[in-house]
Formats: sequence, C-alpha cells, structure tokens
Amino acid sequence: MAATIRLQREPFDSASEVAKLRRDRGDIGAVVTFTGICRSDERGVPLAAMTLEHYPGMAEAEVARHVEAAERRWPLLGVTVIHRYGRLEPGEDIVLVVTAAAHRQDAFAAAEFLMDYLKTRAPFWKQIEFAGNADAKPPAKVWVDAKHSDDALADRWTPAGGARAAE
Repeated sequence: MAATIRLQREPFDSASEVAKLRRDRGDIGAVVTFTGICRSDERGVPLAAMTLEHYPGMAEAEVARHVEAAERRWPLLGVTVIHRYGRLEPGEDIVLVVTAAAHRQDAFAAAEFLMDYLKTRAPFWKQIEFAGNADAKPPAKVWVDAKHSDDALADRWTPAGGARAAE
C-alpha cells in the first residue's frame, strides 16, 4: 500500500485527498478523516495565529515511520497524512489524516493512533500568538508543549504505557 505523506505551507483540499485515496478501489469499506483546525482561542484567551515549525527531512521520515507502524498494526488499504507548517490563522486547517480499510474499526483506530502521535511526538514545534488590542504592546508569543492529557492518549497504544508508538 502506498501512503501519501506531505508537509506543506499551502492549504489542502480534504475532499480531493479522499477522492484520490478511493479512486478505482472497490476493496475499501471505510474511510475515516480527521481535520485539525486552528482555534481562535487558547483556554479563553483570543489567538491571532499559530506558527508551526519542523525540521525538513527528519519530520517526513518520522511521520512515515509512524504510518508504517499503523500499517503493521491494522490491515489498512490507504493512508494520507498532510501537515501544514508556517503561520496559520484561526479557522485554517492544520492537519489531515485519512485512513482507509475494509472495516471501520481498523480505519478509526489507525486514524486515532496517527493523530495521537502527531499531537504529542511528531517533530513539530508550535508557537501561539495571542491577539492584542490597539492600545496594547505587540501580542505575546508562547511556545507550546504537548499536554499531559494528550500524552496519556498516546500512551494507550503501547504495551508499556509510555514507550514511543513506533518503537
């Protein structure tokens, strides 16, 4: 099975990506899509933007490694992972994960597994920029760490409950 993995600045078209994955495939019985979207606030504080940075080459290889782990774990018939980087404003799409399988349980589980990895352990760095007002200094920018609740979700995929998902 060929997976599609792209890291890009440009927006993506979810429907087009699903159509590409499904084209001429009669064996697919379930497609699960997840689209992560830049929120307009962080714990009630308005955001102006979020900036995602990555290490080119390494990030693609790491995402591919986790897609391969998902393919070993579930009988997938297709996977697409597109992750944007750069400055994103509220309402813009950040990430797309599409998984296809003969049965819905496999497609759902693989999509959750991949998103848990992308959220907690993928080599991306996230900075949020709080919205200011006309009378204030320039808006504050803060680098963001993974949340403990996200780490707990990612840990459920490992027998040891804490080892990295693809290791």
